Amino acid sequence: MGRAALRSALLLLLFLLRAERLQGSELTFELPDNAKQCFHEEVEQGVKFSLDYQVITGGHYDVDCYVEDPVGNIIYKETKKQYDSFTYQAEVKGVYQFCFSNEFSTFSHKTVYFDFQVGDEPPILPDMGNKVTALTQMESACVTIHEALKTVIDSQTHYRLREAQDRARAEDLNSRVSYWSVGETIALFVVSFSQVLLLKSFFTEKRPVNRAIRS
Repeated sequence: MGRAALRSALLLLLFLLRAERLQGSELTFELPDNAKQCFHEEVEQGVKFSLDYQVITGGHYDVDCYVEDPVGNIIYKETKKQYDSFTYQAEVKGVYQFCFSNEFSTFSHKTVYFDFQVGDEPPILPDMGNKVTALTQMESACVTIHEALKTVIDSQTHYRLREAQDRARAEDLNSRVSYWSVGETIALFVVSFSQVLLLKSFFTEKRPVNRAIRS
């Protein structure tokens, strides 16, 4: 490979590393019982945005969710969902609000993950399609690598959430087993002590009471 080709390849890798990400936010937060948490994001008219969320821990792993546009219209609403995805193209410019509610629960805290993305991902190389060079195959390979890396990131996020959810379930099951074991141990001691007292009462000699007869 010549110096020019090597230099072009390094530039392509640099573009891959510095590729812009979508505007938006990704967050995992605690949602107490009887509580509601709202988030806000400004979106331009005609821009597409997407919302992905999943309940990681708590209760039956469900939550209420709704999205409201700047004029107060509810454009998305679901109740008691474990996970869901929503995509919408903004018809009005302004601040969009999306809320998660756990108000239907009286004692279960929830842990919720969401990923809110705005707009489409910009091309890695904007001028790549307008030029024909000897490195077209290399550029195509770099784009393929970039798409594969995005798939890997999505898969890692998915498995990380599944791992957190499974760990929470395992810890909850372990706590229940521990409490049940302690309860069984206490019950065993109580029953054993009661049996000892009962058996002791069977072998205890009861002496008759002699009453003096007065003549």
